[in-house]
Amino acid sequence: MAVVGNLGRSSRAESRGLLARHPLTSYFVIAYLFSWLIEVPVALSAQGVLPALPKPAIAIAVVAATFGPTVGAFVMTGVTEGGEGVVRLLRRYVHWRVGIVWYLFLLVGVPIIIVLGTIVVPGALSSFQPIVGPLLAAYPLAFLMTFLLGGPLGEEPGWRGFALPRLQERHGPLVGSIILGLLWAFWHFPLFWSGVWTPPTAANMVMFVVMITALTIMMTWVFNHAAGSLLITMLMHASFNTFANKVGAPLFPAPIFNDYGLLPVLIGFTVTAVVLILVTQGRLGLPKGARSPGLTAPSAAPAPVPST
Repeated sequence: MAVVGNLGRSSRAESRGLLARHPLTSYFVIAYLFSWLIEVPVALSAQGVLPALPKPAIAIAVVAATFGPTVGAFVMTGVTEGGEGVVRLLRRYVHWRVGIVWYLFLLVGVPIIIVLGTIVVPGALSSFQPIVGPLLAAYPLAFLMTFLLGGPLGEEPGWRGFALPRLQERHGPLVGSIILGLLWAFWHFPLFWSGVWTPPTAANMVMFVVMITALTIMMTWVFNHAAGSLLITMLMHASFNTFANKVGAPLFPAPIFNDYGLLPVLIGFTVTAVVLILVTQGRLGLPKGARSPGLTAPSAAPAPVPST
């Protein structure tokens, strides 16, 4: 029995060592596996390959799948930094002292960017519906529900909590953001076939990848100025999701948005991302030679063993 116990401990140690040697790869594998093991059956059910699922089960599954990035973040933070690293990650959930300008940007600036991206689309202004009052009255509750169940709480501790600091450290802010944006976008892909998203046309999928990559560049800029606050990135994520879906779409129900609903956000975010790249010379708020926020603790320094 002792031999079996020793073999078990040895196997666990080897697995832990493998994860620690490849922290980013391991993180993305965990995040994708957790989410896709839930979302792929939902998508197959919606496409008729598997038996149909009841709508409540689909809703619960989609919400549960959003926590794949968080699961990956806590597993890999525990492996690479131990309990102290997990505590530091949790503290970033409530890091709120970042300056009022960043709250204004994510709560007011992001909606303005979406509106500006909308009104340049042909036919958008002529389709305007003056229902601002009811939409704003429902907005706080919609924002809260989006924050808790719509992705921000489940995703940001992973994308910005674990992955972004390490990608910035290795590849720099711009390239690191592009890598993260692509991986963040592809992680969503099963939802295109789940019946709860926009149709899985080639145009929608390409627009989504570009839009998410542009949004990632914007969020990196905010993240770096907010000292790695996860609260700020979660609020920004919730602001985008809530305004685009609950306010922007009802205000401007132009026919073109029936097939290309991502177009206004794509325009607004892409233009903003290009401006940020030019103005910051690709640094996105991270000074040259500075460590990425989220990697300031000595125990978070890169290990001597090369990692991927």
